[in-house]
Amino acid sequence: MNWQPSASMDALRLRASLNRLIREFFHARGVLEVETPMMSQAGNTDPNIASFALEFSGRTDGASRTRWLRTSPEFSLKRLLAAGVDDCYELGRVFRDGEAGGRHNPEFTMLEWYRVGWTLAPLIDETVALVQAALALVGRKATASRISFRDLYVQRLGFDPMTADLDTVRNAASGIAIDGEGLTRDDWLDLLMTHRIQPDFPRDQLLAVYDYPASQCALARIRHDAVPVAERFELYLGPLEVANGYHELADGAEQAQRFQRDVATRSARGEPSPAIDAHLLAALSHGFPDCSGVALGVDRLLMAMRDTPRIADVLAFDFARA
Repeated sequence: MNWQPSASMDALRLRASLNRLIREFFHARGVLEVETPMMSQAGNTDPNIASFALEFSGRTDGASRTRWLRTSPEFSLKRLLAAGVDDCYELGRVFRDGEAGGRHNPEFTMLEWYRVGWTLAPLIDETVALVQAALALVGRKATASRISFRDLYVQRLGFDPMTADLDTVRNAASGIAIDGEGLTRDDWLDLLMTHRIQPDFPRDQLLAVYDYPASQCALARIRHDAVPVAERFELYLGPLEVANGYHELADGAEQAQRFQRDVATRSARGEPSPAIDAHLLAALSHGFPDCSGVALGVDRLLMAMRDTPRIADVLAFDFARA
């Protein structure tokens, strides 16, 4: 049994420096740091994310004893926004079941923040500025650029991801060693991103990919262009995805429908579903400000800063040593 840390002393000191930089970055911009619960009565219904559940043994006043560890602080932060809290952020631990390996750990650190009245464009700029400031801690620089999801696939793979039929999308993935049984069109598009497109991103490039297919809206607004798009972006530092942002959906009824679709998908797969977050739906229905928000994987960023493919190298104790 190896009792020693999985990260070096230099990596631990770099994490402390990054945490300090993050707090100074947002303090200078007047963004309020908050803390929200790590466990709650509801969980994340996203079919592609597995949540940890635990049983509370004390008094619940009729509420369920089952509580869910958060996969992000998103729902609680949005409740604060609906209650009148302005620009805010949280830096803390989140938990995802089944995610352990070279680049994943069941518990990890997420930075999430919201900007009231902002569209995605200035939020992309701010996210890039934060990552560039972090890279400066280790003497690195990265150029910044942005491209739409549609243009990226047209340039790299030669087809329009918004309109191409399933056979075209699937054929572009020929040669990738994977069992394609049951994969949806969006699954194939994701596979092409991770296996055909991401690996070729230059190491010192910050690339923001924006305007995703409407079917990949998650909790983002849909803009009804000639071909509807989800107003979201993902930021890549080299081949690593480090951040994911949305122009946030403010419609409680629409959010409830999306949660129900998630539950139906889980049911069709024979998977249990966490309880739907009624508190969030009530907050959205009460009145939610026009805002954009982004989640950034702190451990992923540290991996890039340390130039390592192993998340264990930036954690005091990874899953195997916890």
